Amino acid sequence: MLRHRPGLSGAFLTRRVFDPDTTGRELRIIRDDLHCNAVRFQGTDIGRLMTVAPAALELGLQLWLSPELFEHTQAATLDYLVRAATAAEPLQQQFPGRLVFCVGTESTLYTKGIVPGRTVNRRLANVRRAGLRSGPYARELQAFLAEAAGRVRRVFRGPLTYASTLVEAVDWSLFDFIGVDHYRLSAYDRRYAEMIRRYLGQGKPVVNAEFGHSAYRGDRLGQMEFGEVDLVSLGLHRVPCAGRLVRPRLKRGTNVRDEQKQARELTRTLGLLAAEGVDGAFVWTFADPWLTHTADPRHDLDMTATSLVKTYARGHGTTYPDLPWEPKQAFGAVAGFYATH
Repeated sequence: MLRHRPGLSGAFLTRRVFDPDTTGRELRIIRDDLHCNAVRFQGTDIGRLMTVAPAALELGLQLWLSPELFEHTQAATLDYLVRAATAAEPLQQQFPGRLVFCVGTESTLYTKGIVPGRTVNRRLANVRRAGLRSGPYARELQAFLAEAAGRVRRVFRGPLTYASTLVEAVDWSLFDFIGVDHYRLSAYDRRYAEMIRRYLGQGKPVVNAEFGHSAYRGDRLGQMEFGEVDLVSLGLHRVPCAGRLVRPRLKRGTNVRDEQKQARELTRTLGLLAAEGVDGAFVWTFADPWLTHTADPRHDLDMTATSLVKTYARGHGTTYPDLPWEPKQAFGAVAGFYATH
């Protein structure tokens, strides 16, 4: 399984150019060369999602469709989910059982009103102080998920899931798949397998909905993606016209590119999940178009990305000369694991 993002509007994950033909080409590579049997699409633009969703299904991939409206109220998010589910229902009828609809990702943090706080960081701080497995935050989350599942099921007849955090207590009777975003970070490396066990044995498939590893050795273990990227320079780079004068860079540190480490850690995590009997896992992620690769380590944003391919700001790769990226060692590691499992 692999996570592939057509574009998350309003975030650093948005692709500069959305080209359905390129996405279709990448999906064939994901199926044929990475040996994946499922893909997860995450995005805000329902039109984009529905444009590329048929391509995945026609290739025989199972599709986890994850429309996400981050940083909006519960009411706005619920209305949005219903619109997305309504748009997805014709595909569900055409490919019954192959389209899984995800009603949210870590909603405690990314949907306003479940936990107090104007920003994700403030909500996270409140969660750490109060916990989520009991008390008012847990009740708010359950009420939101129950409403989301109920409203979506009125317009969508396929299987449902939710991508939870480890600290969220979810009533999984609402869903057909148990989904949890479970990264293997240094803080709980030794307890990683143990932490996934509590989701097993409930009579439903358990899927790690999101995990990944970065391609670097650094001085801040466990950090991924934007933890090492200078977001000011990346934001300025995205400003039309003027952004061409700003080159995105990494924060000062002792990071060293290490693709072998990323490949090794991905293989280990996949092995741990398989040994526990987890039914599937989505690698975060196939490509990070904004975290580009360069030979200059000060500007090699890709070394912090968890993507399986390194994207070039200009030009194309050599393995697939028609595409603006080149597989990392992690690409081969994941392909090898999936080919034998």
